[in-house]
Amino acid sequence: MSKAVVDAVSKQLFIDGQWVDAQDGATFDVLNPATGEVLCAVSDASPADARRALDAAVAAQADFAKTSPRERADILTRAFELLIERQDSLAELMTLEMGKPLAEAKGEIVYAAEFFRHFAAEALRIEGGFMTSPAGNARFLVTKQPVGPCILITPWNFPMAMGTRKLGPAIAAGCTSVIKPAQQTPLSMLALVEILVEAGLPAGVANLVTSTHSGETMEPLIRSGLARKLSFTGSTKVGKILLEQCADKVLRTSMELGGNAPFVVFEDADLDEAVAGAMAAKMRNMGEACTAANRIYVHESVIEEFGRKLAEQMGALTVGDGLDPATKVGPLIDEAAQAKVTELVDDAVDKGATVLTGGSAPDEAGYFFTPTVLTGVSPEAKMAREEIFGPVAPLTPFSTEAEAIEKANDTEFGLVAYVFTNDLRRALRVAEAIESGMVGLNQGVVSNPAAPFGGVKESGLGREGGSIGIDEFLEVKYVGIQM
Repeated sequence: MSKAVVDAVSKQLFIDGQWVDAQDGATFDVLNPATGEVLCAVSDASPADARRALDAAVAAQADFAKTSPRERADILTRAFELLIERQDSLAELMTLEMGKPLAEAKGEIVYAAEFFRHFAAEALRIEGGFMTSPAGNARFLVTKQPVGPCILITPWNFPMAMGTRKLGPAIAAGCTSVIKPAQQTPLSMLALVEILVEAGLPAGVANLVTSTHSGETMEPLIRSGLARKLSFTGSTKVGKILLEQCADKVLRTSMELGGNAPFVVFEDADLDEAVAGAMAAKMRNMGEACTAANRIYVHESVIEEFGRKLAEQMGALTVGDGLDPATKVGPLIDEAAQAKVTELVDDAVDKGATVLTGGSAPDEAGYFFTPTVLTGVSPEAKMAREEIFGPVAPLTPFSTEAEAIEKANDTEFGLVAYVFTNDLRRALRVAEAIESGMVGLNQGVVSNPAAPFGGVKESGLGREGGSIGIDEFLEVKYVGIQM
């Protein structure tokens, strides 16, 4: 264990510019998923602690809203520079608590930093409008103002990037916040808040609570009426509960929820390019991503060759502790995640699927699962409907374009889809027909801070990133002026 990077991070709550223990002194352990070893203990916030954090955000809101766009941009720019400067130690910290290979963790730190750089620029581009009324007897002034104190809830799978993707636009817009990271991966967020403080963020603007009982801790904040916005990334099941709670006080919401991404390979696709895209779309973060390719549909004329090539590449991946430079696939986040992936694979095999490579968890300590390719997956298999969240690629044949579109849309989710074809007109037809918020055409990664990220149907509401990402944290005000 790299004790130094863990010891360097505060383990307390951050409220109103101060690092403080939970009022009752409660703590919880953070584990290394590669070994099951305890890394450290961090403060376990109670509802009273969370309310103190929200009160601090409310008290700081008016003054922070008055800060200049340049001042907010400068804070984010300094934080961006610190993230880049410390990417090695931050990546090591992330690998320890989350499990992803060190090289991939470094990539996430750079990706996370880019959200701060992007929204530093967006802070300077908050626009309004002025026009003459149609009758000519009045003027319309349109301005944008901070929505107010925000509640930000982030997941464990991208513990730094999901923090910057929410804090970046909130700070740029002039909003204060209470942020709660997932209990499995609090250390990355603790380190991020330390960086924001060093970058000059005023007291009370970003408050951090870590907790093992998220619902009990955050629901009173949502129902208090003091916060005006909730941004959540996580499961659709939890998202629906939070939407019901937000309805009580009509909070603005941004919901980045579950996915069930189709990956469609047509007969005219470059198969080597498609396999490379599948590796990127499936194996990023060990498959523990809402954007992961979950249902891989391959034209019946090329599915055998595609499956063979994909199985060769998946089978060659080295599984192990993410701190080992040779590791390409780290552990899943916890024992429950490992058990779920095992259950889904066993169910698919019981229903007729063939294992081309992998198929089971290795017999060793840690929450690992061997990279797996399955073919002949039945529509009745659980993994045909459920998000796998693991390194498992299920292949299903199709024969026509219409069938591929029908299969891709046969889900309540609609976050992202991937399409591989060399026919431009087909690419555009299919991209328009697929019901998803994002489409990757001949590419296996769509996430980019400069692009709007989000889904349709039960995959969520709103967009994060891009030029519209800051609008989620702004209210439009119209002022009518009689002439």
